[in-house]
Amino acid sequence: MALRNILTDKEPALHKVCKPVVNFDRKLHTLLDDMKDTLLEANGVGLAAPQVGILRRVVIVDVGDEILELINPEIIETDGEQEGAEGCLSVPGRYGLVKRPYYAKVRAQDRYGEWFEAEGEELIGRCFCHELDHLDGILYTQVMDRFLTDEELNAED
Repeated sequence: MALRNILTDKEPALHKVCKPVVNFDRKLHTLLDDMKDTLLEANGVGLAAPQVGILRRVVIVDVGDEILELINPEIIETDGEQEGAEGCLSVPGRYGLVKRPYYAKVRAQDRYGEWFEAEGEELIGRCFCHELDHLDGILYTQVMDRFLTDEELNAED
């Protein structure tokens, strides 16, 4: 396992649509393991493969008690709305005001190709939507209302 470099928003790879994963092999498992190490080192909540330069539909999300691996994920249900500060490991030091569903359910494959569903509210719902946007070349800066000021960020603490 190794740490991977996280691309910043100026990198063209972050603005491309990712291809589906078709091979559930050792190469995929290494990518997932490396992404977990990278996410933990960066103290993030989620990480998508294009953020580490791999244009495949792979996402990991830290749901608190485990890191969820989502391969070829799709959002199959959403409900409600939330608006709040959102950041990204590829846009370091900046936060924007973003509207997202309060609840999201995803369908995805695990590292062995088996299909499953996962759901979450609040931060997890937001994270599912944010990370799956990465797979379509969309950064939160493209869907936000505006960047938050330092004063607004400090007021949330």
